[in-house]
Amino acid sequence: MAQAMSGQKILADYEAQFAGSLAKATRARQAIAGGIAHDGRYSKPFPLYVDRAEGAHKWDVDGHEIIDFAMGHGALILGHNDPDVAAAVLEQYPKGTHYGSCHELEIEWAEQVKRLIPSAEQVRFTSSGTESTMLAIRLARAYQGKSKVLKIEGHFHGWHDYLIKGEKPPFDAPSLPGVPAGTYESVDVIPANDVSIVAERLATGEYAALIMEPSGGSWSTIPLAEDYLKEVRRLTAEQGVTLIFDEVITGFRWAPGGAQERFNVIPDMTTLAKIVAGGLPGGAVAGKREIMELLEFRDDPEWMAKKKVIHPGTYNANPLAAAAGAAALKKCANPAVQAHCDNLAAQLRAGMNAILVEEGVPGAVWGESSAFHVMVGTEVSNLNATDMHRPEGVSSTVLKASGKAGLGGTLHLAMLLEGVDLFSGGGLFSVAHTQADVDKAIDAFDRTITRFKKEGLV
Repeated sequence: MAQAMSGQKILADYEAQFAGSLAKATRARQAIAGGIAHDGRYSKPFPLYVDRAEGAHKWDVDGHEIIDFAMGHGALILGHNDPDVAAAVLEQYPKGTHYGSCHELEIEWAEQVKRLIPSAEQVRFTSSGTESTMLAIRLARAYQGKSKVLKIEGHFHGWHDYLIKGEKPPFDAPSLPGVPAGTYESVDVIPANDVSIVAERLATGEYAALIMEPSGGSWSTIPLAEDYLKEVRRLTAEQGVTLIFDEVITGFRWAPGGAQERFNVIPDMTTLAKIVAGGLPGGAVAGKREIMELLEFRDDPEWMAKKKVIHPGTYNANPLAAAAGAAALKKCANPAVQAHCDNLAAQLRAGMNAILVEEGVPGAVWGESSAFHVMVGTEVSNLNATDMHRPEGVSSTVLKASGKAGLGGTLHLAMLLEGVDLFSGGGLFSVAHTQADVDKAIDAFDRTITRFKKEGLV
């Protein structure tokens, strides 16, 4: 009862201080299905509504200044309103937003991707990460002449029918609403970090591709064991299975060339979005020429009827996204961008973990590169580590569910009351974040944990 009452106090404070967001949420529920435009923005009792953003901060409709760790769902490694990206978009806008024709910027953008991503022999643009993974598995199936795909528990590859299976606990759910049984059965899901299972499945010869996040499920929420990536690469190569890295979040963030550069493991294909388009809607598939050439038109009726992979898309490589993407990637090519973000994230993880240890509160803050995840109220065995890569003593299911469920939701509200927006129980850094932002976020976490203890939540 004490915990329930304590949670209600934080809830009441949030409702009082964010009354403008409540009013807009009430309006939204009448016009927008589910009241939100993205499941990841769901929050009890109502989501935050933002009026403007600049650098690493945003201001909500009630005027609160908030340190932003959502960063456009990870798209804004350069921060809100980066001047070079903004200038590129403003220069292009009066020239046209959609030509319905090819243009110079799409070539320049593709060349930038090729220079940075090791696996990118050729590039094809899409309008989102979901579209990128859809195209990648279509290409892999056409290339291999097989229909089944293998994926890993907790790895997120967009919301489409083919890869939503096994994304959230329970990972072995027999079906999902709205997904046809035949589609659902075309994808098999295996647990992470067990190389023997990968070997066993691939040996059947029935899979066109294995797709995975090279950071581990949901940008390192479920981290991968050491050498797992290399073993998966070895096994897929031995069995002739197309290996696809979903680098929608890790691309240009884990390193200029993504996680594949950072870990020196090169897939056959890579899916990209978020940073690749400089914060505007856009995505890409990059990969081996022999696979990507299936998109070509040829003066060959047999090829066109039986080999050519169909891929339209009204907004693919539109001039605004191309301008933003090309400008952003020029800056992301400098490793100092990723080093700055990684350094601040490591400091934040260490600082938050130190508070949990000092206060004797169960939980963990972990992550990789410029990302971090926060879990409070669950025992973790190796919390003495200063900068954890993977918390031990908790299952992958608990890690995946740790975001806004249970105390995660209360933590999200409590941190907003302190002027910090955690994204899905954690967050990502940008070059616009500063040491002062890190110090303020750690202090806000300290006050939040003190409040949790005082109100009997932990």
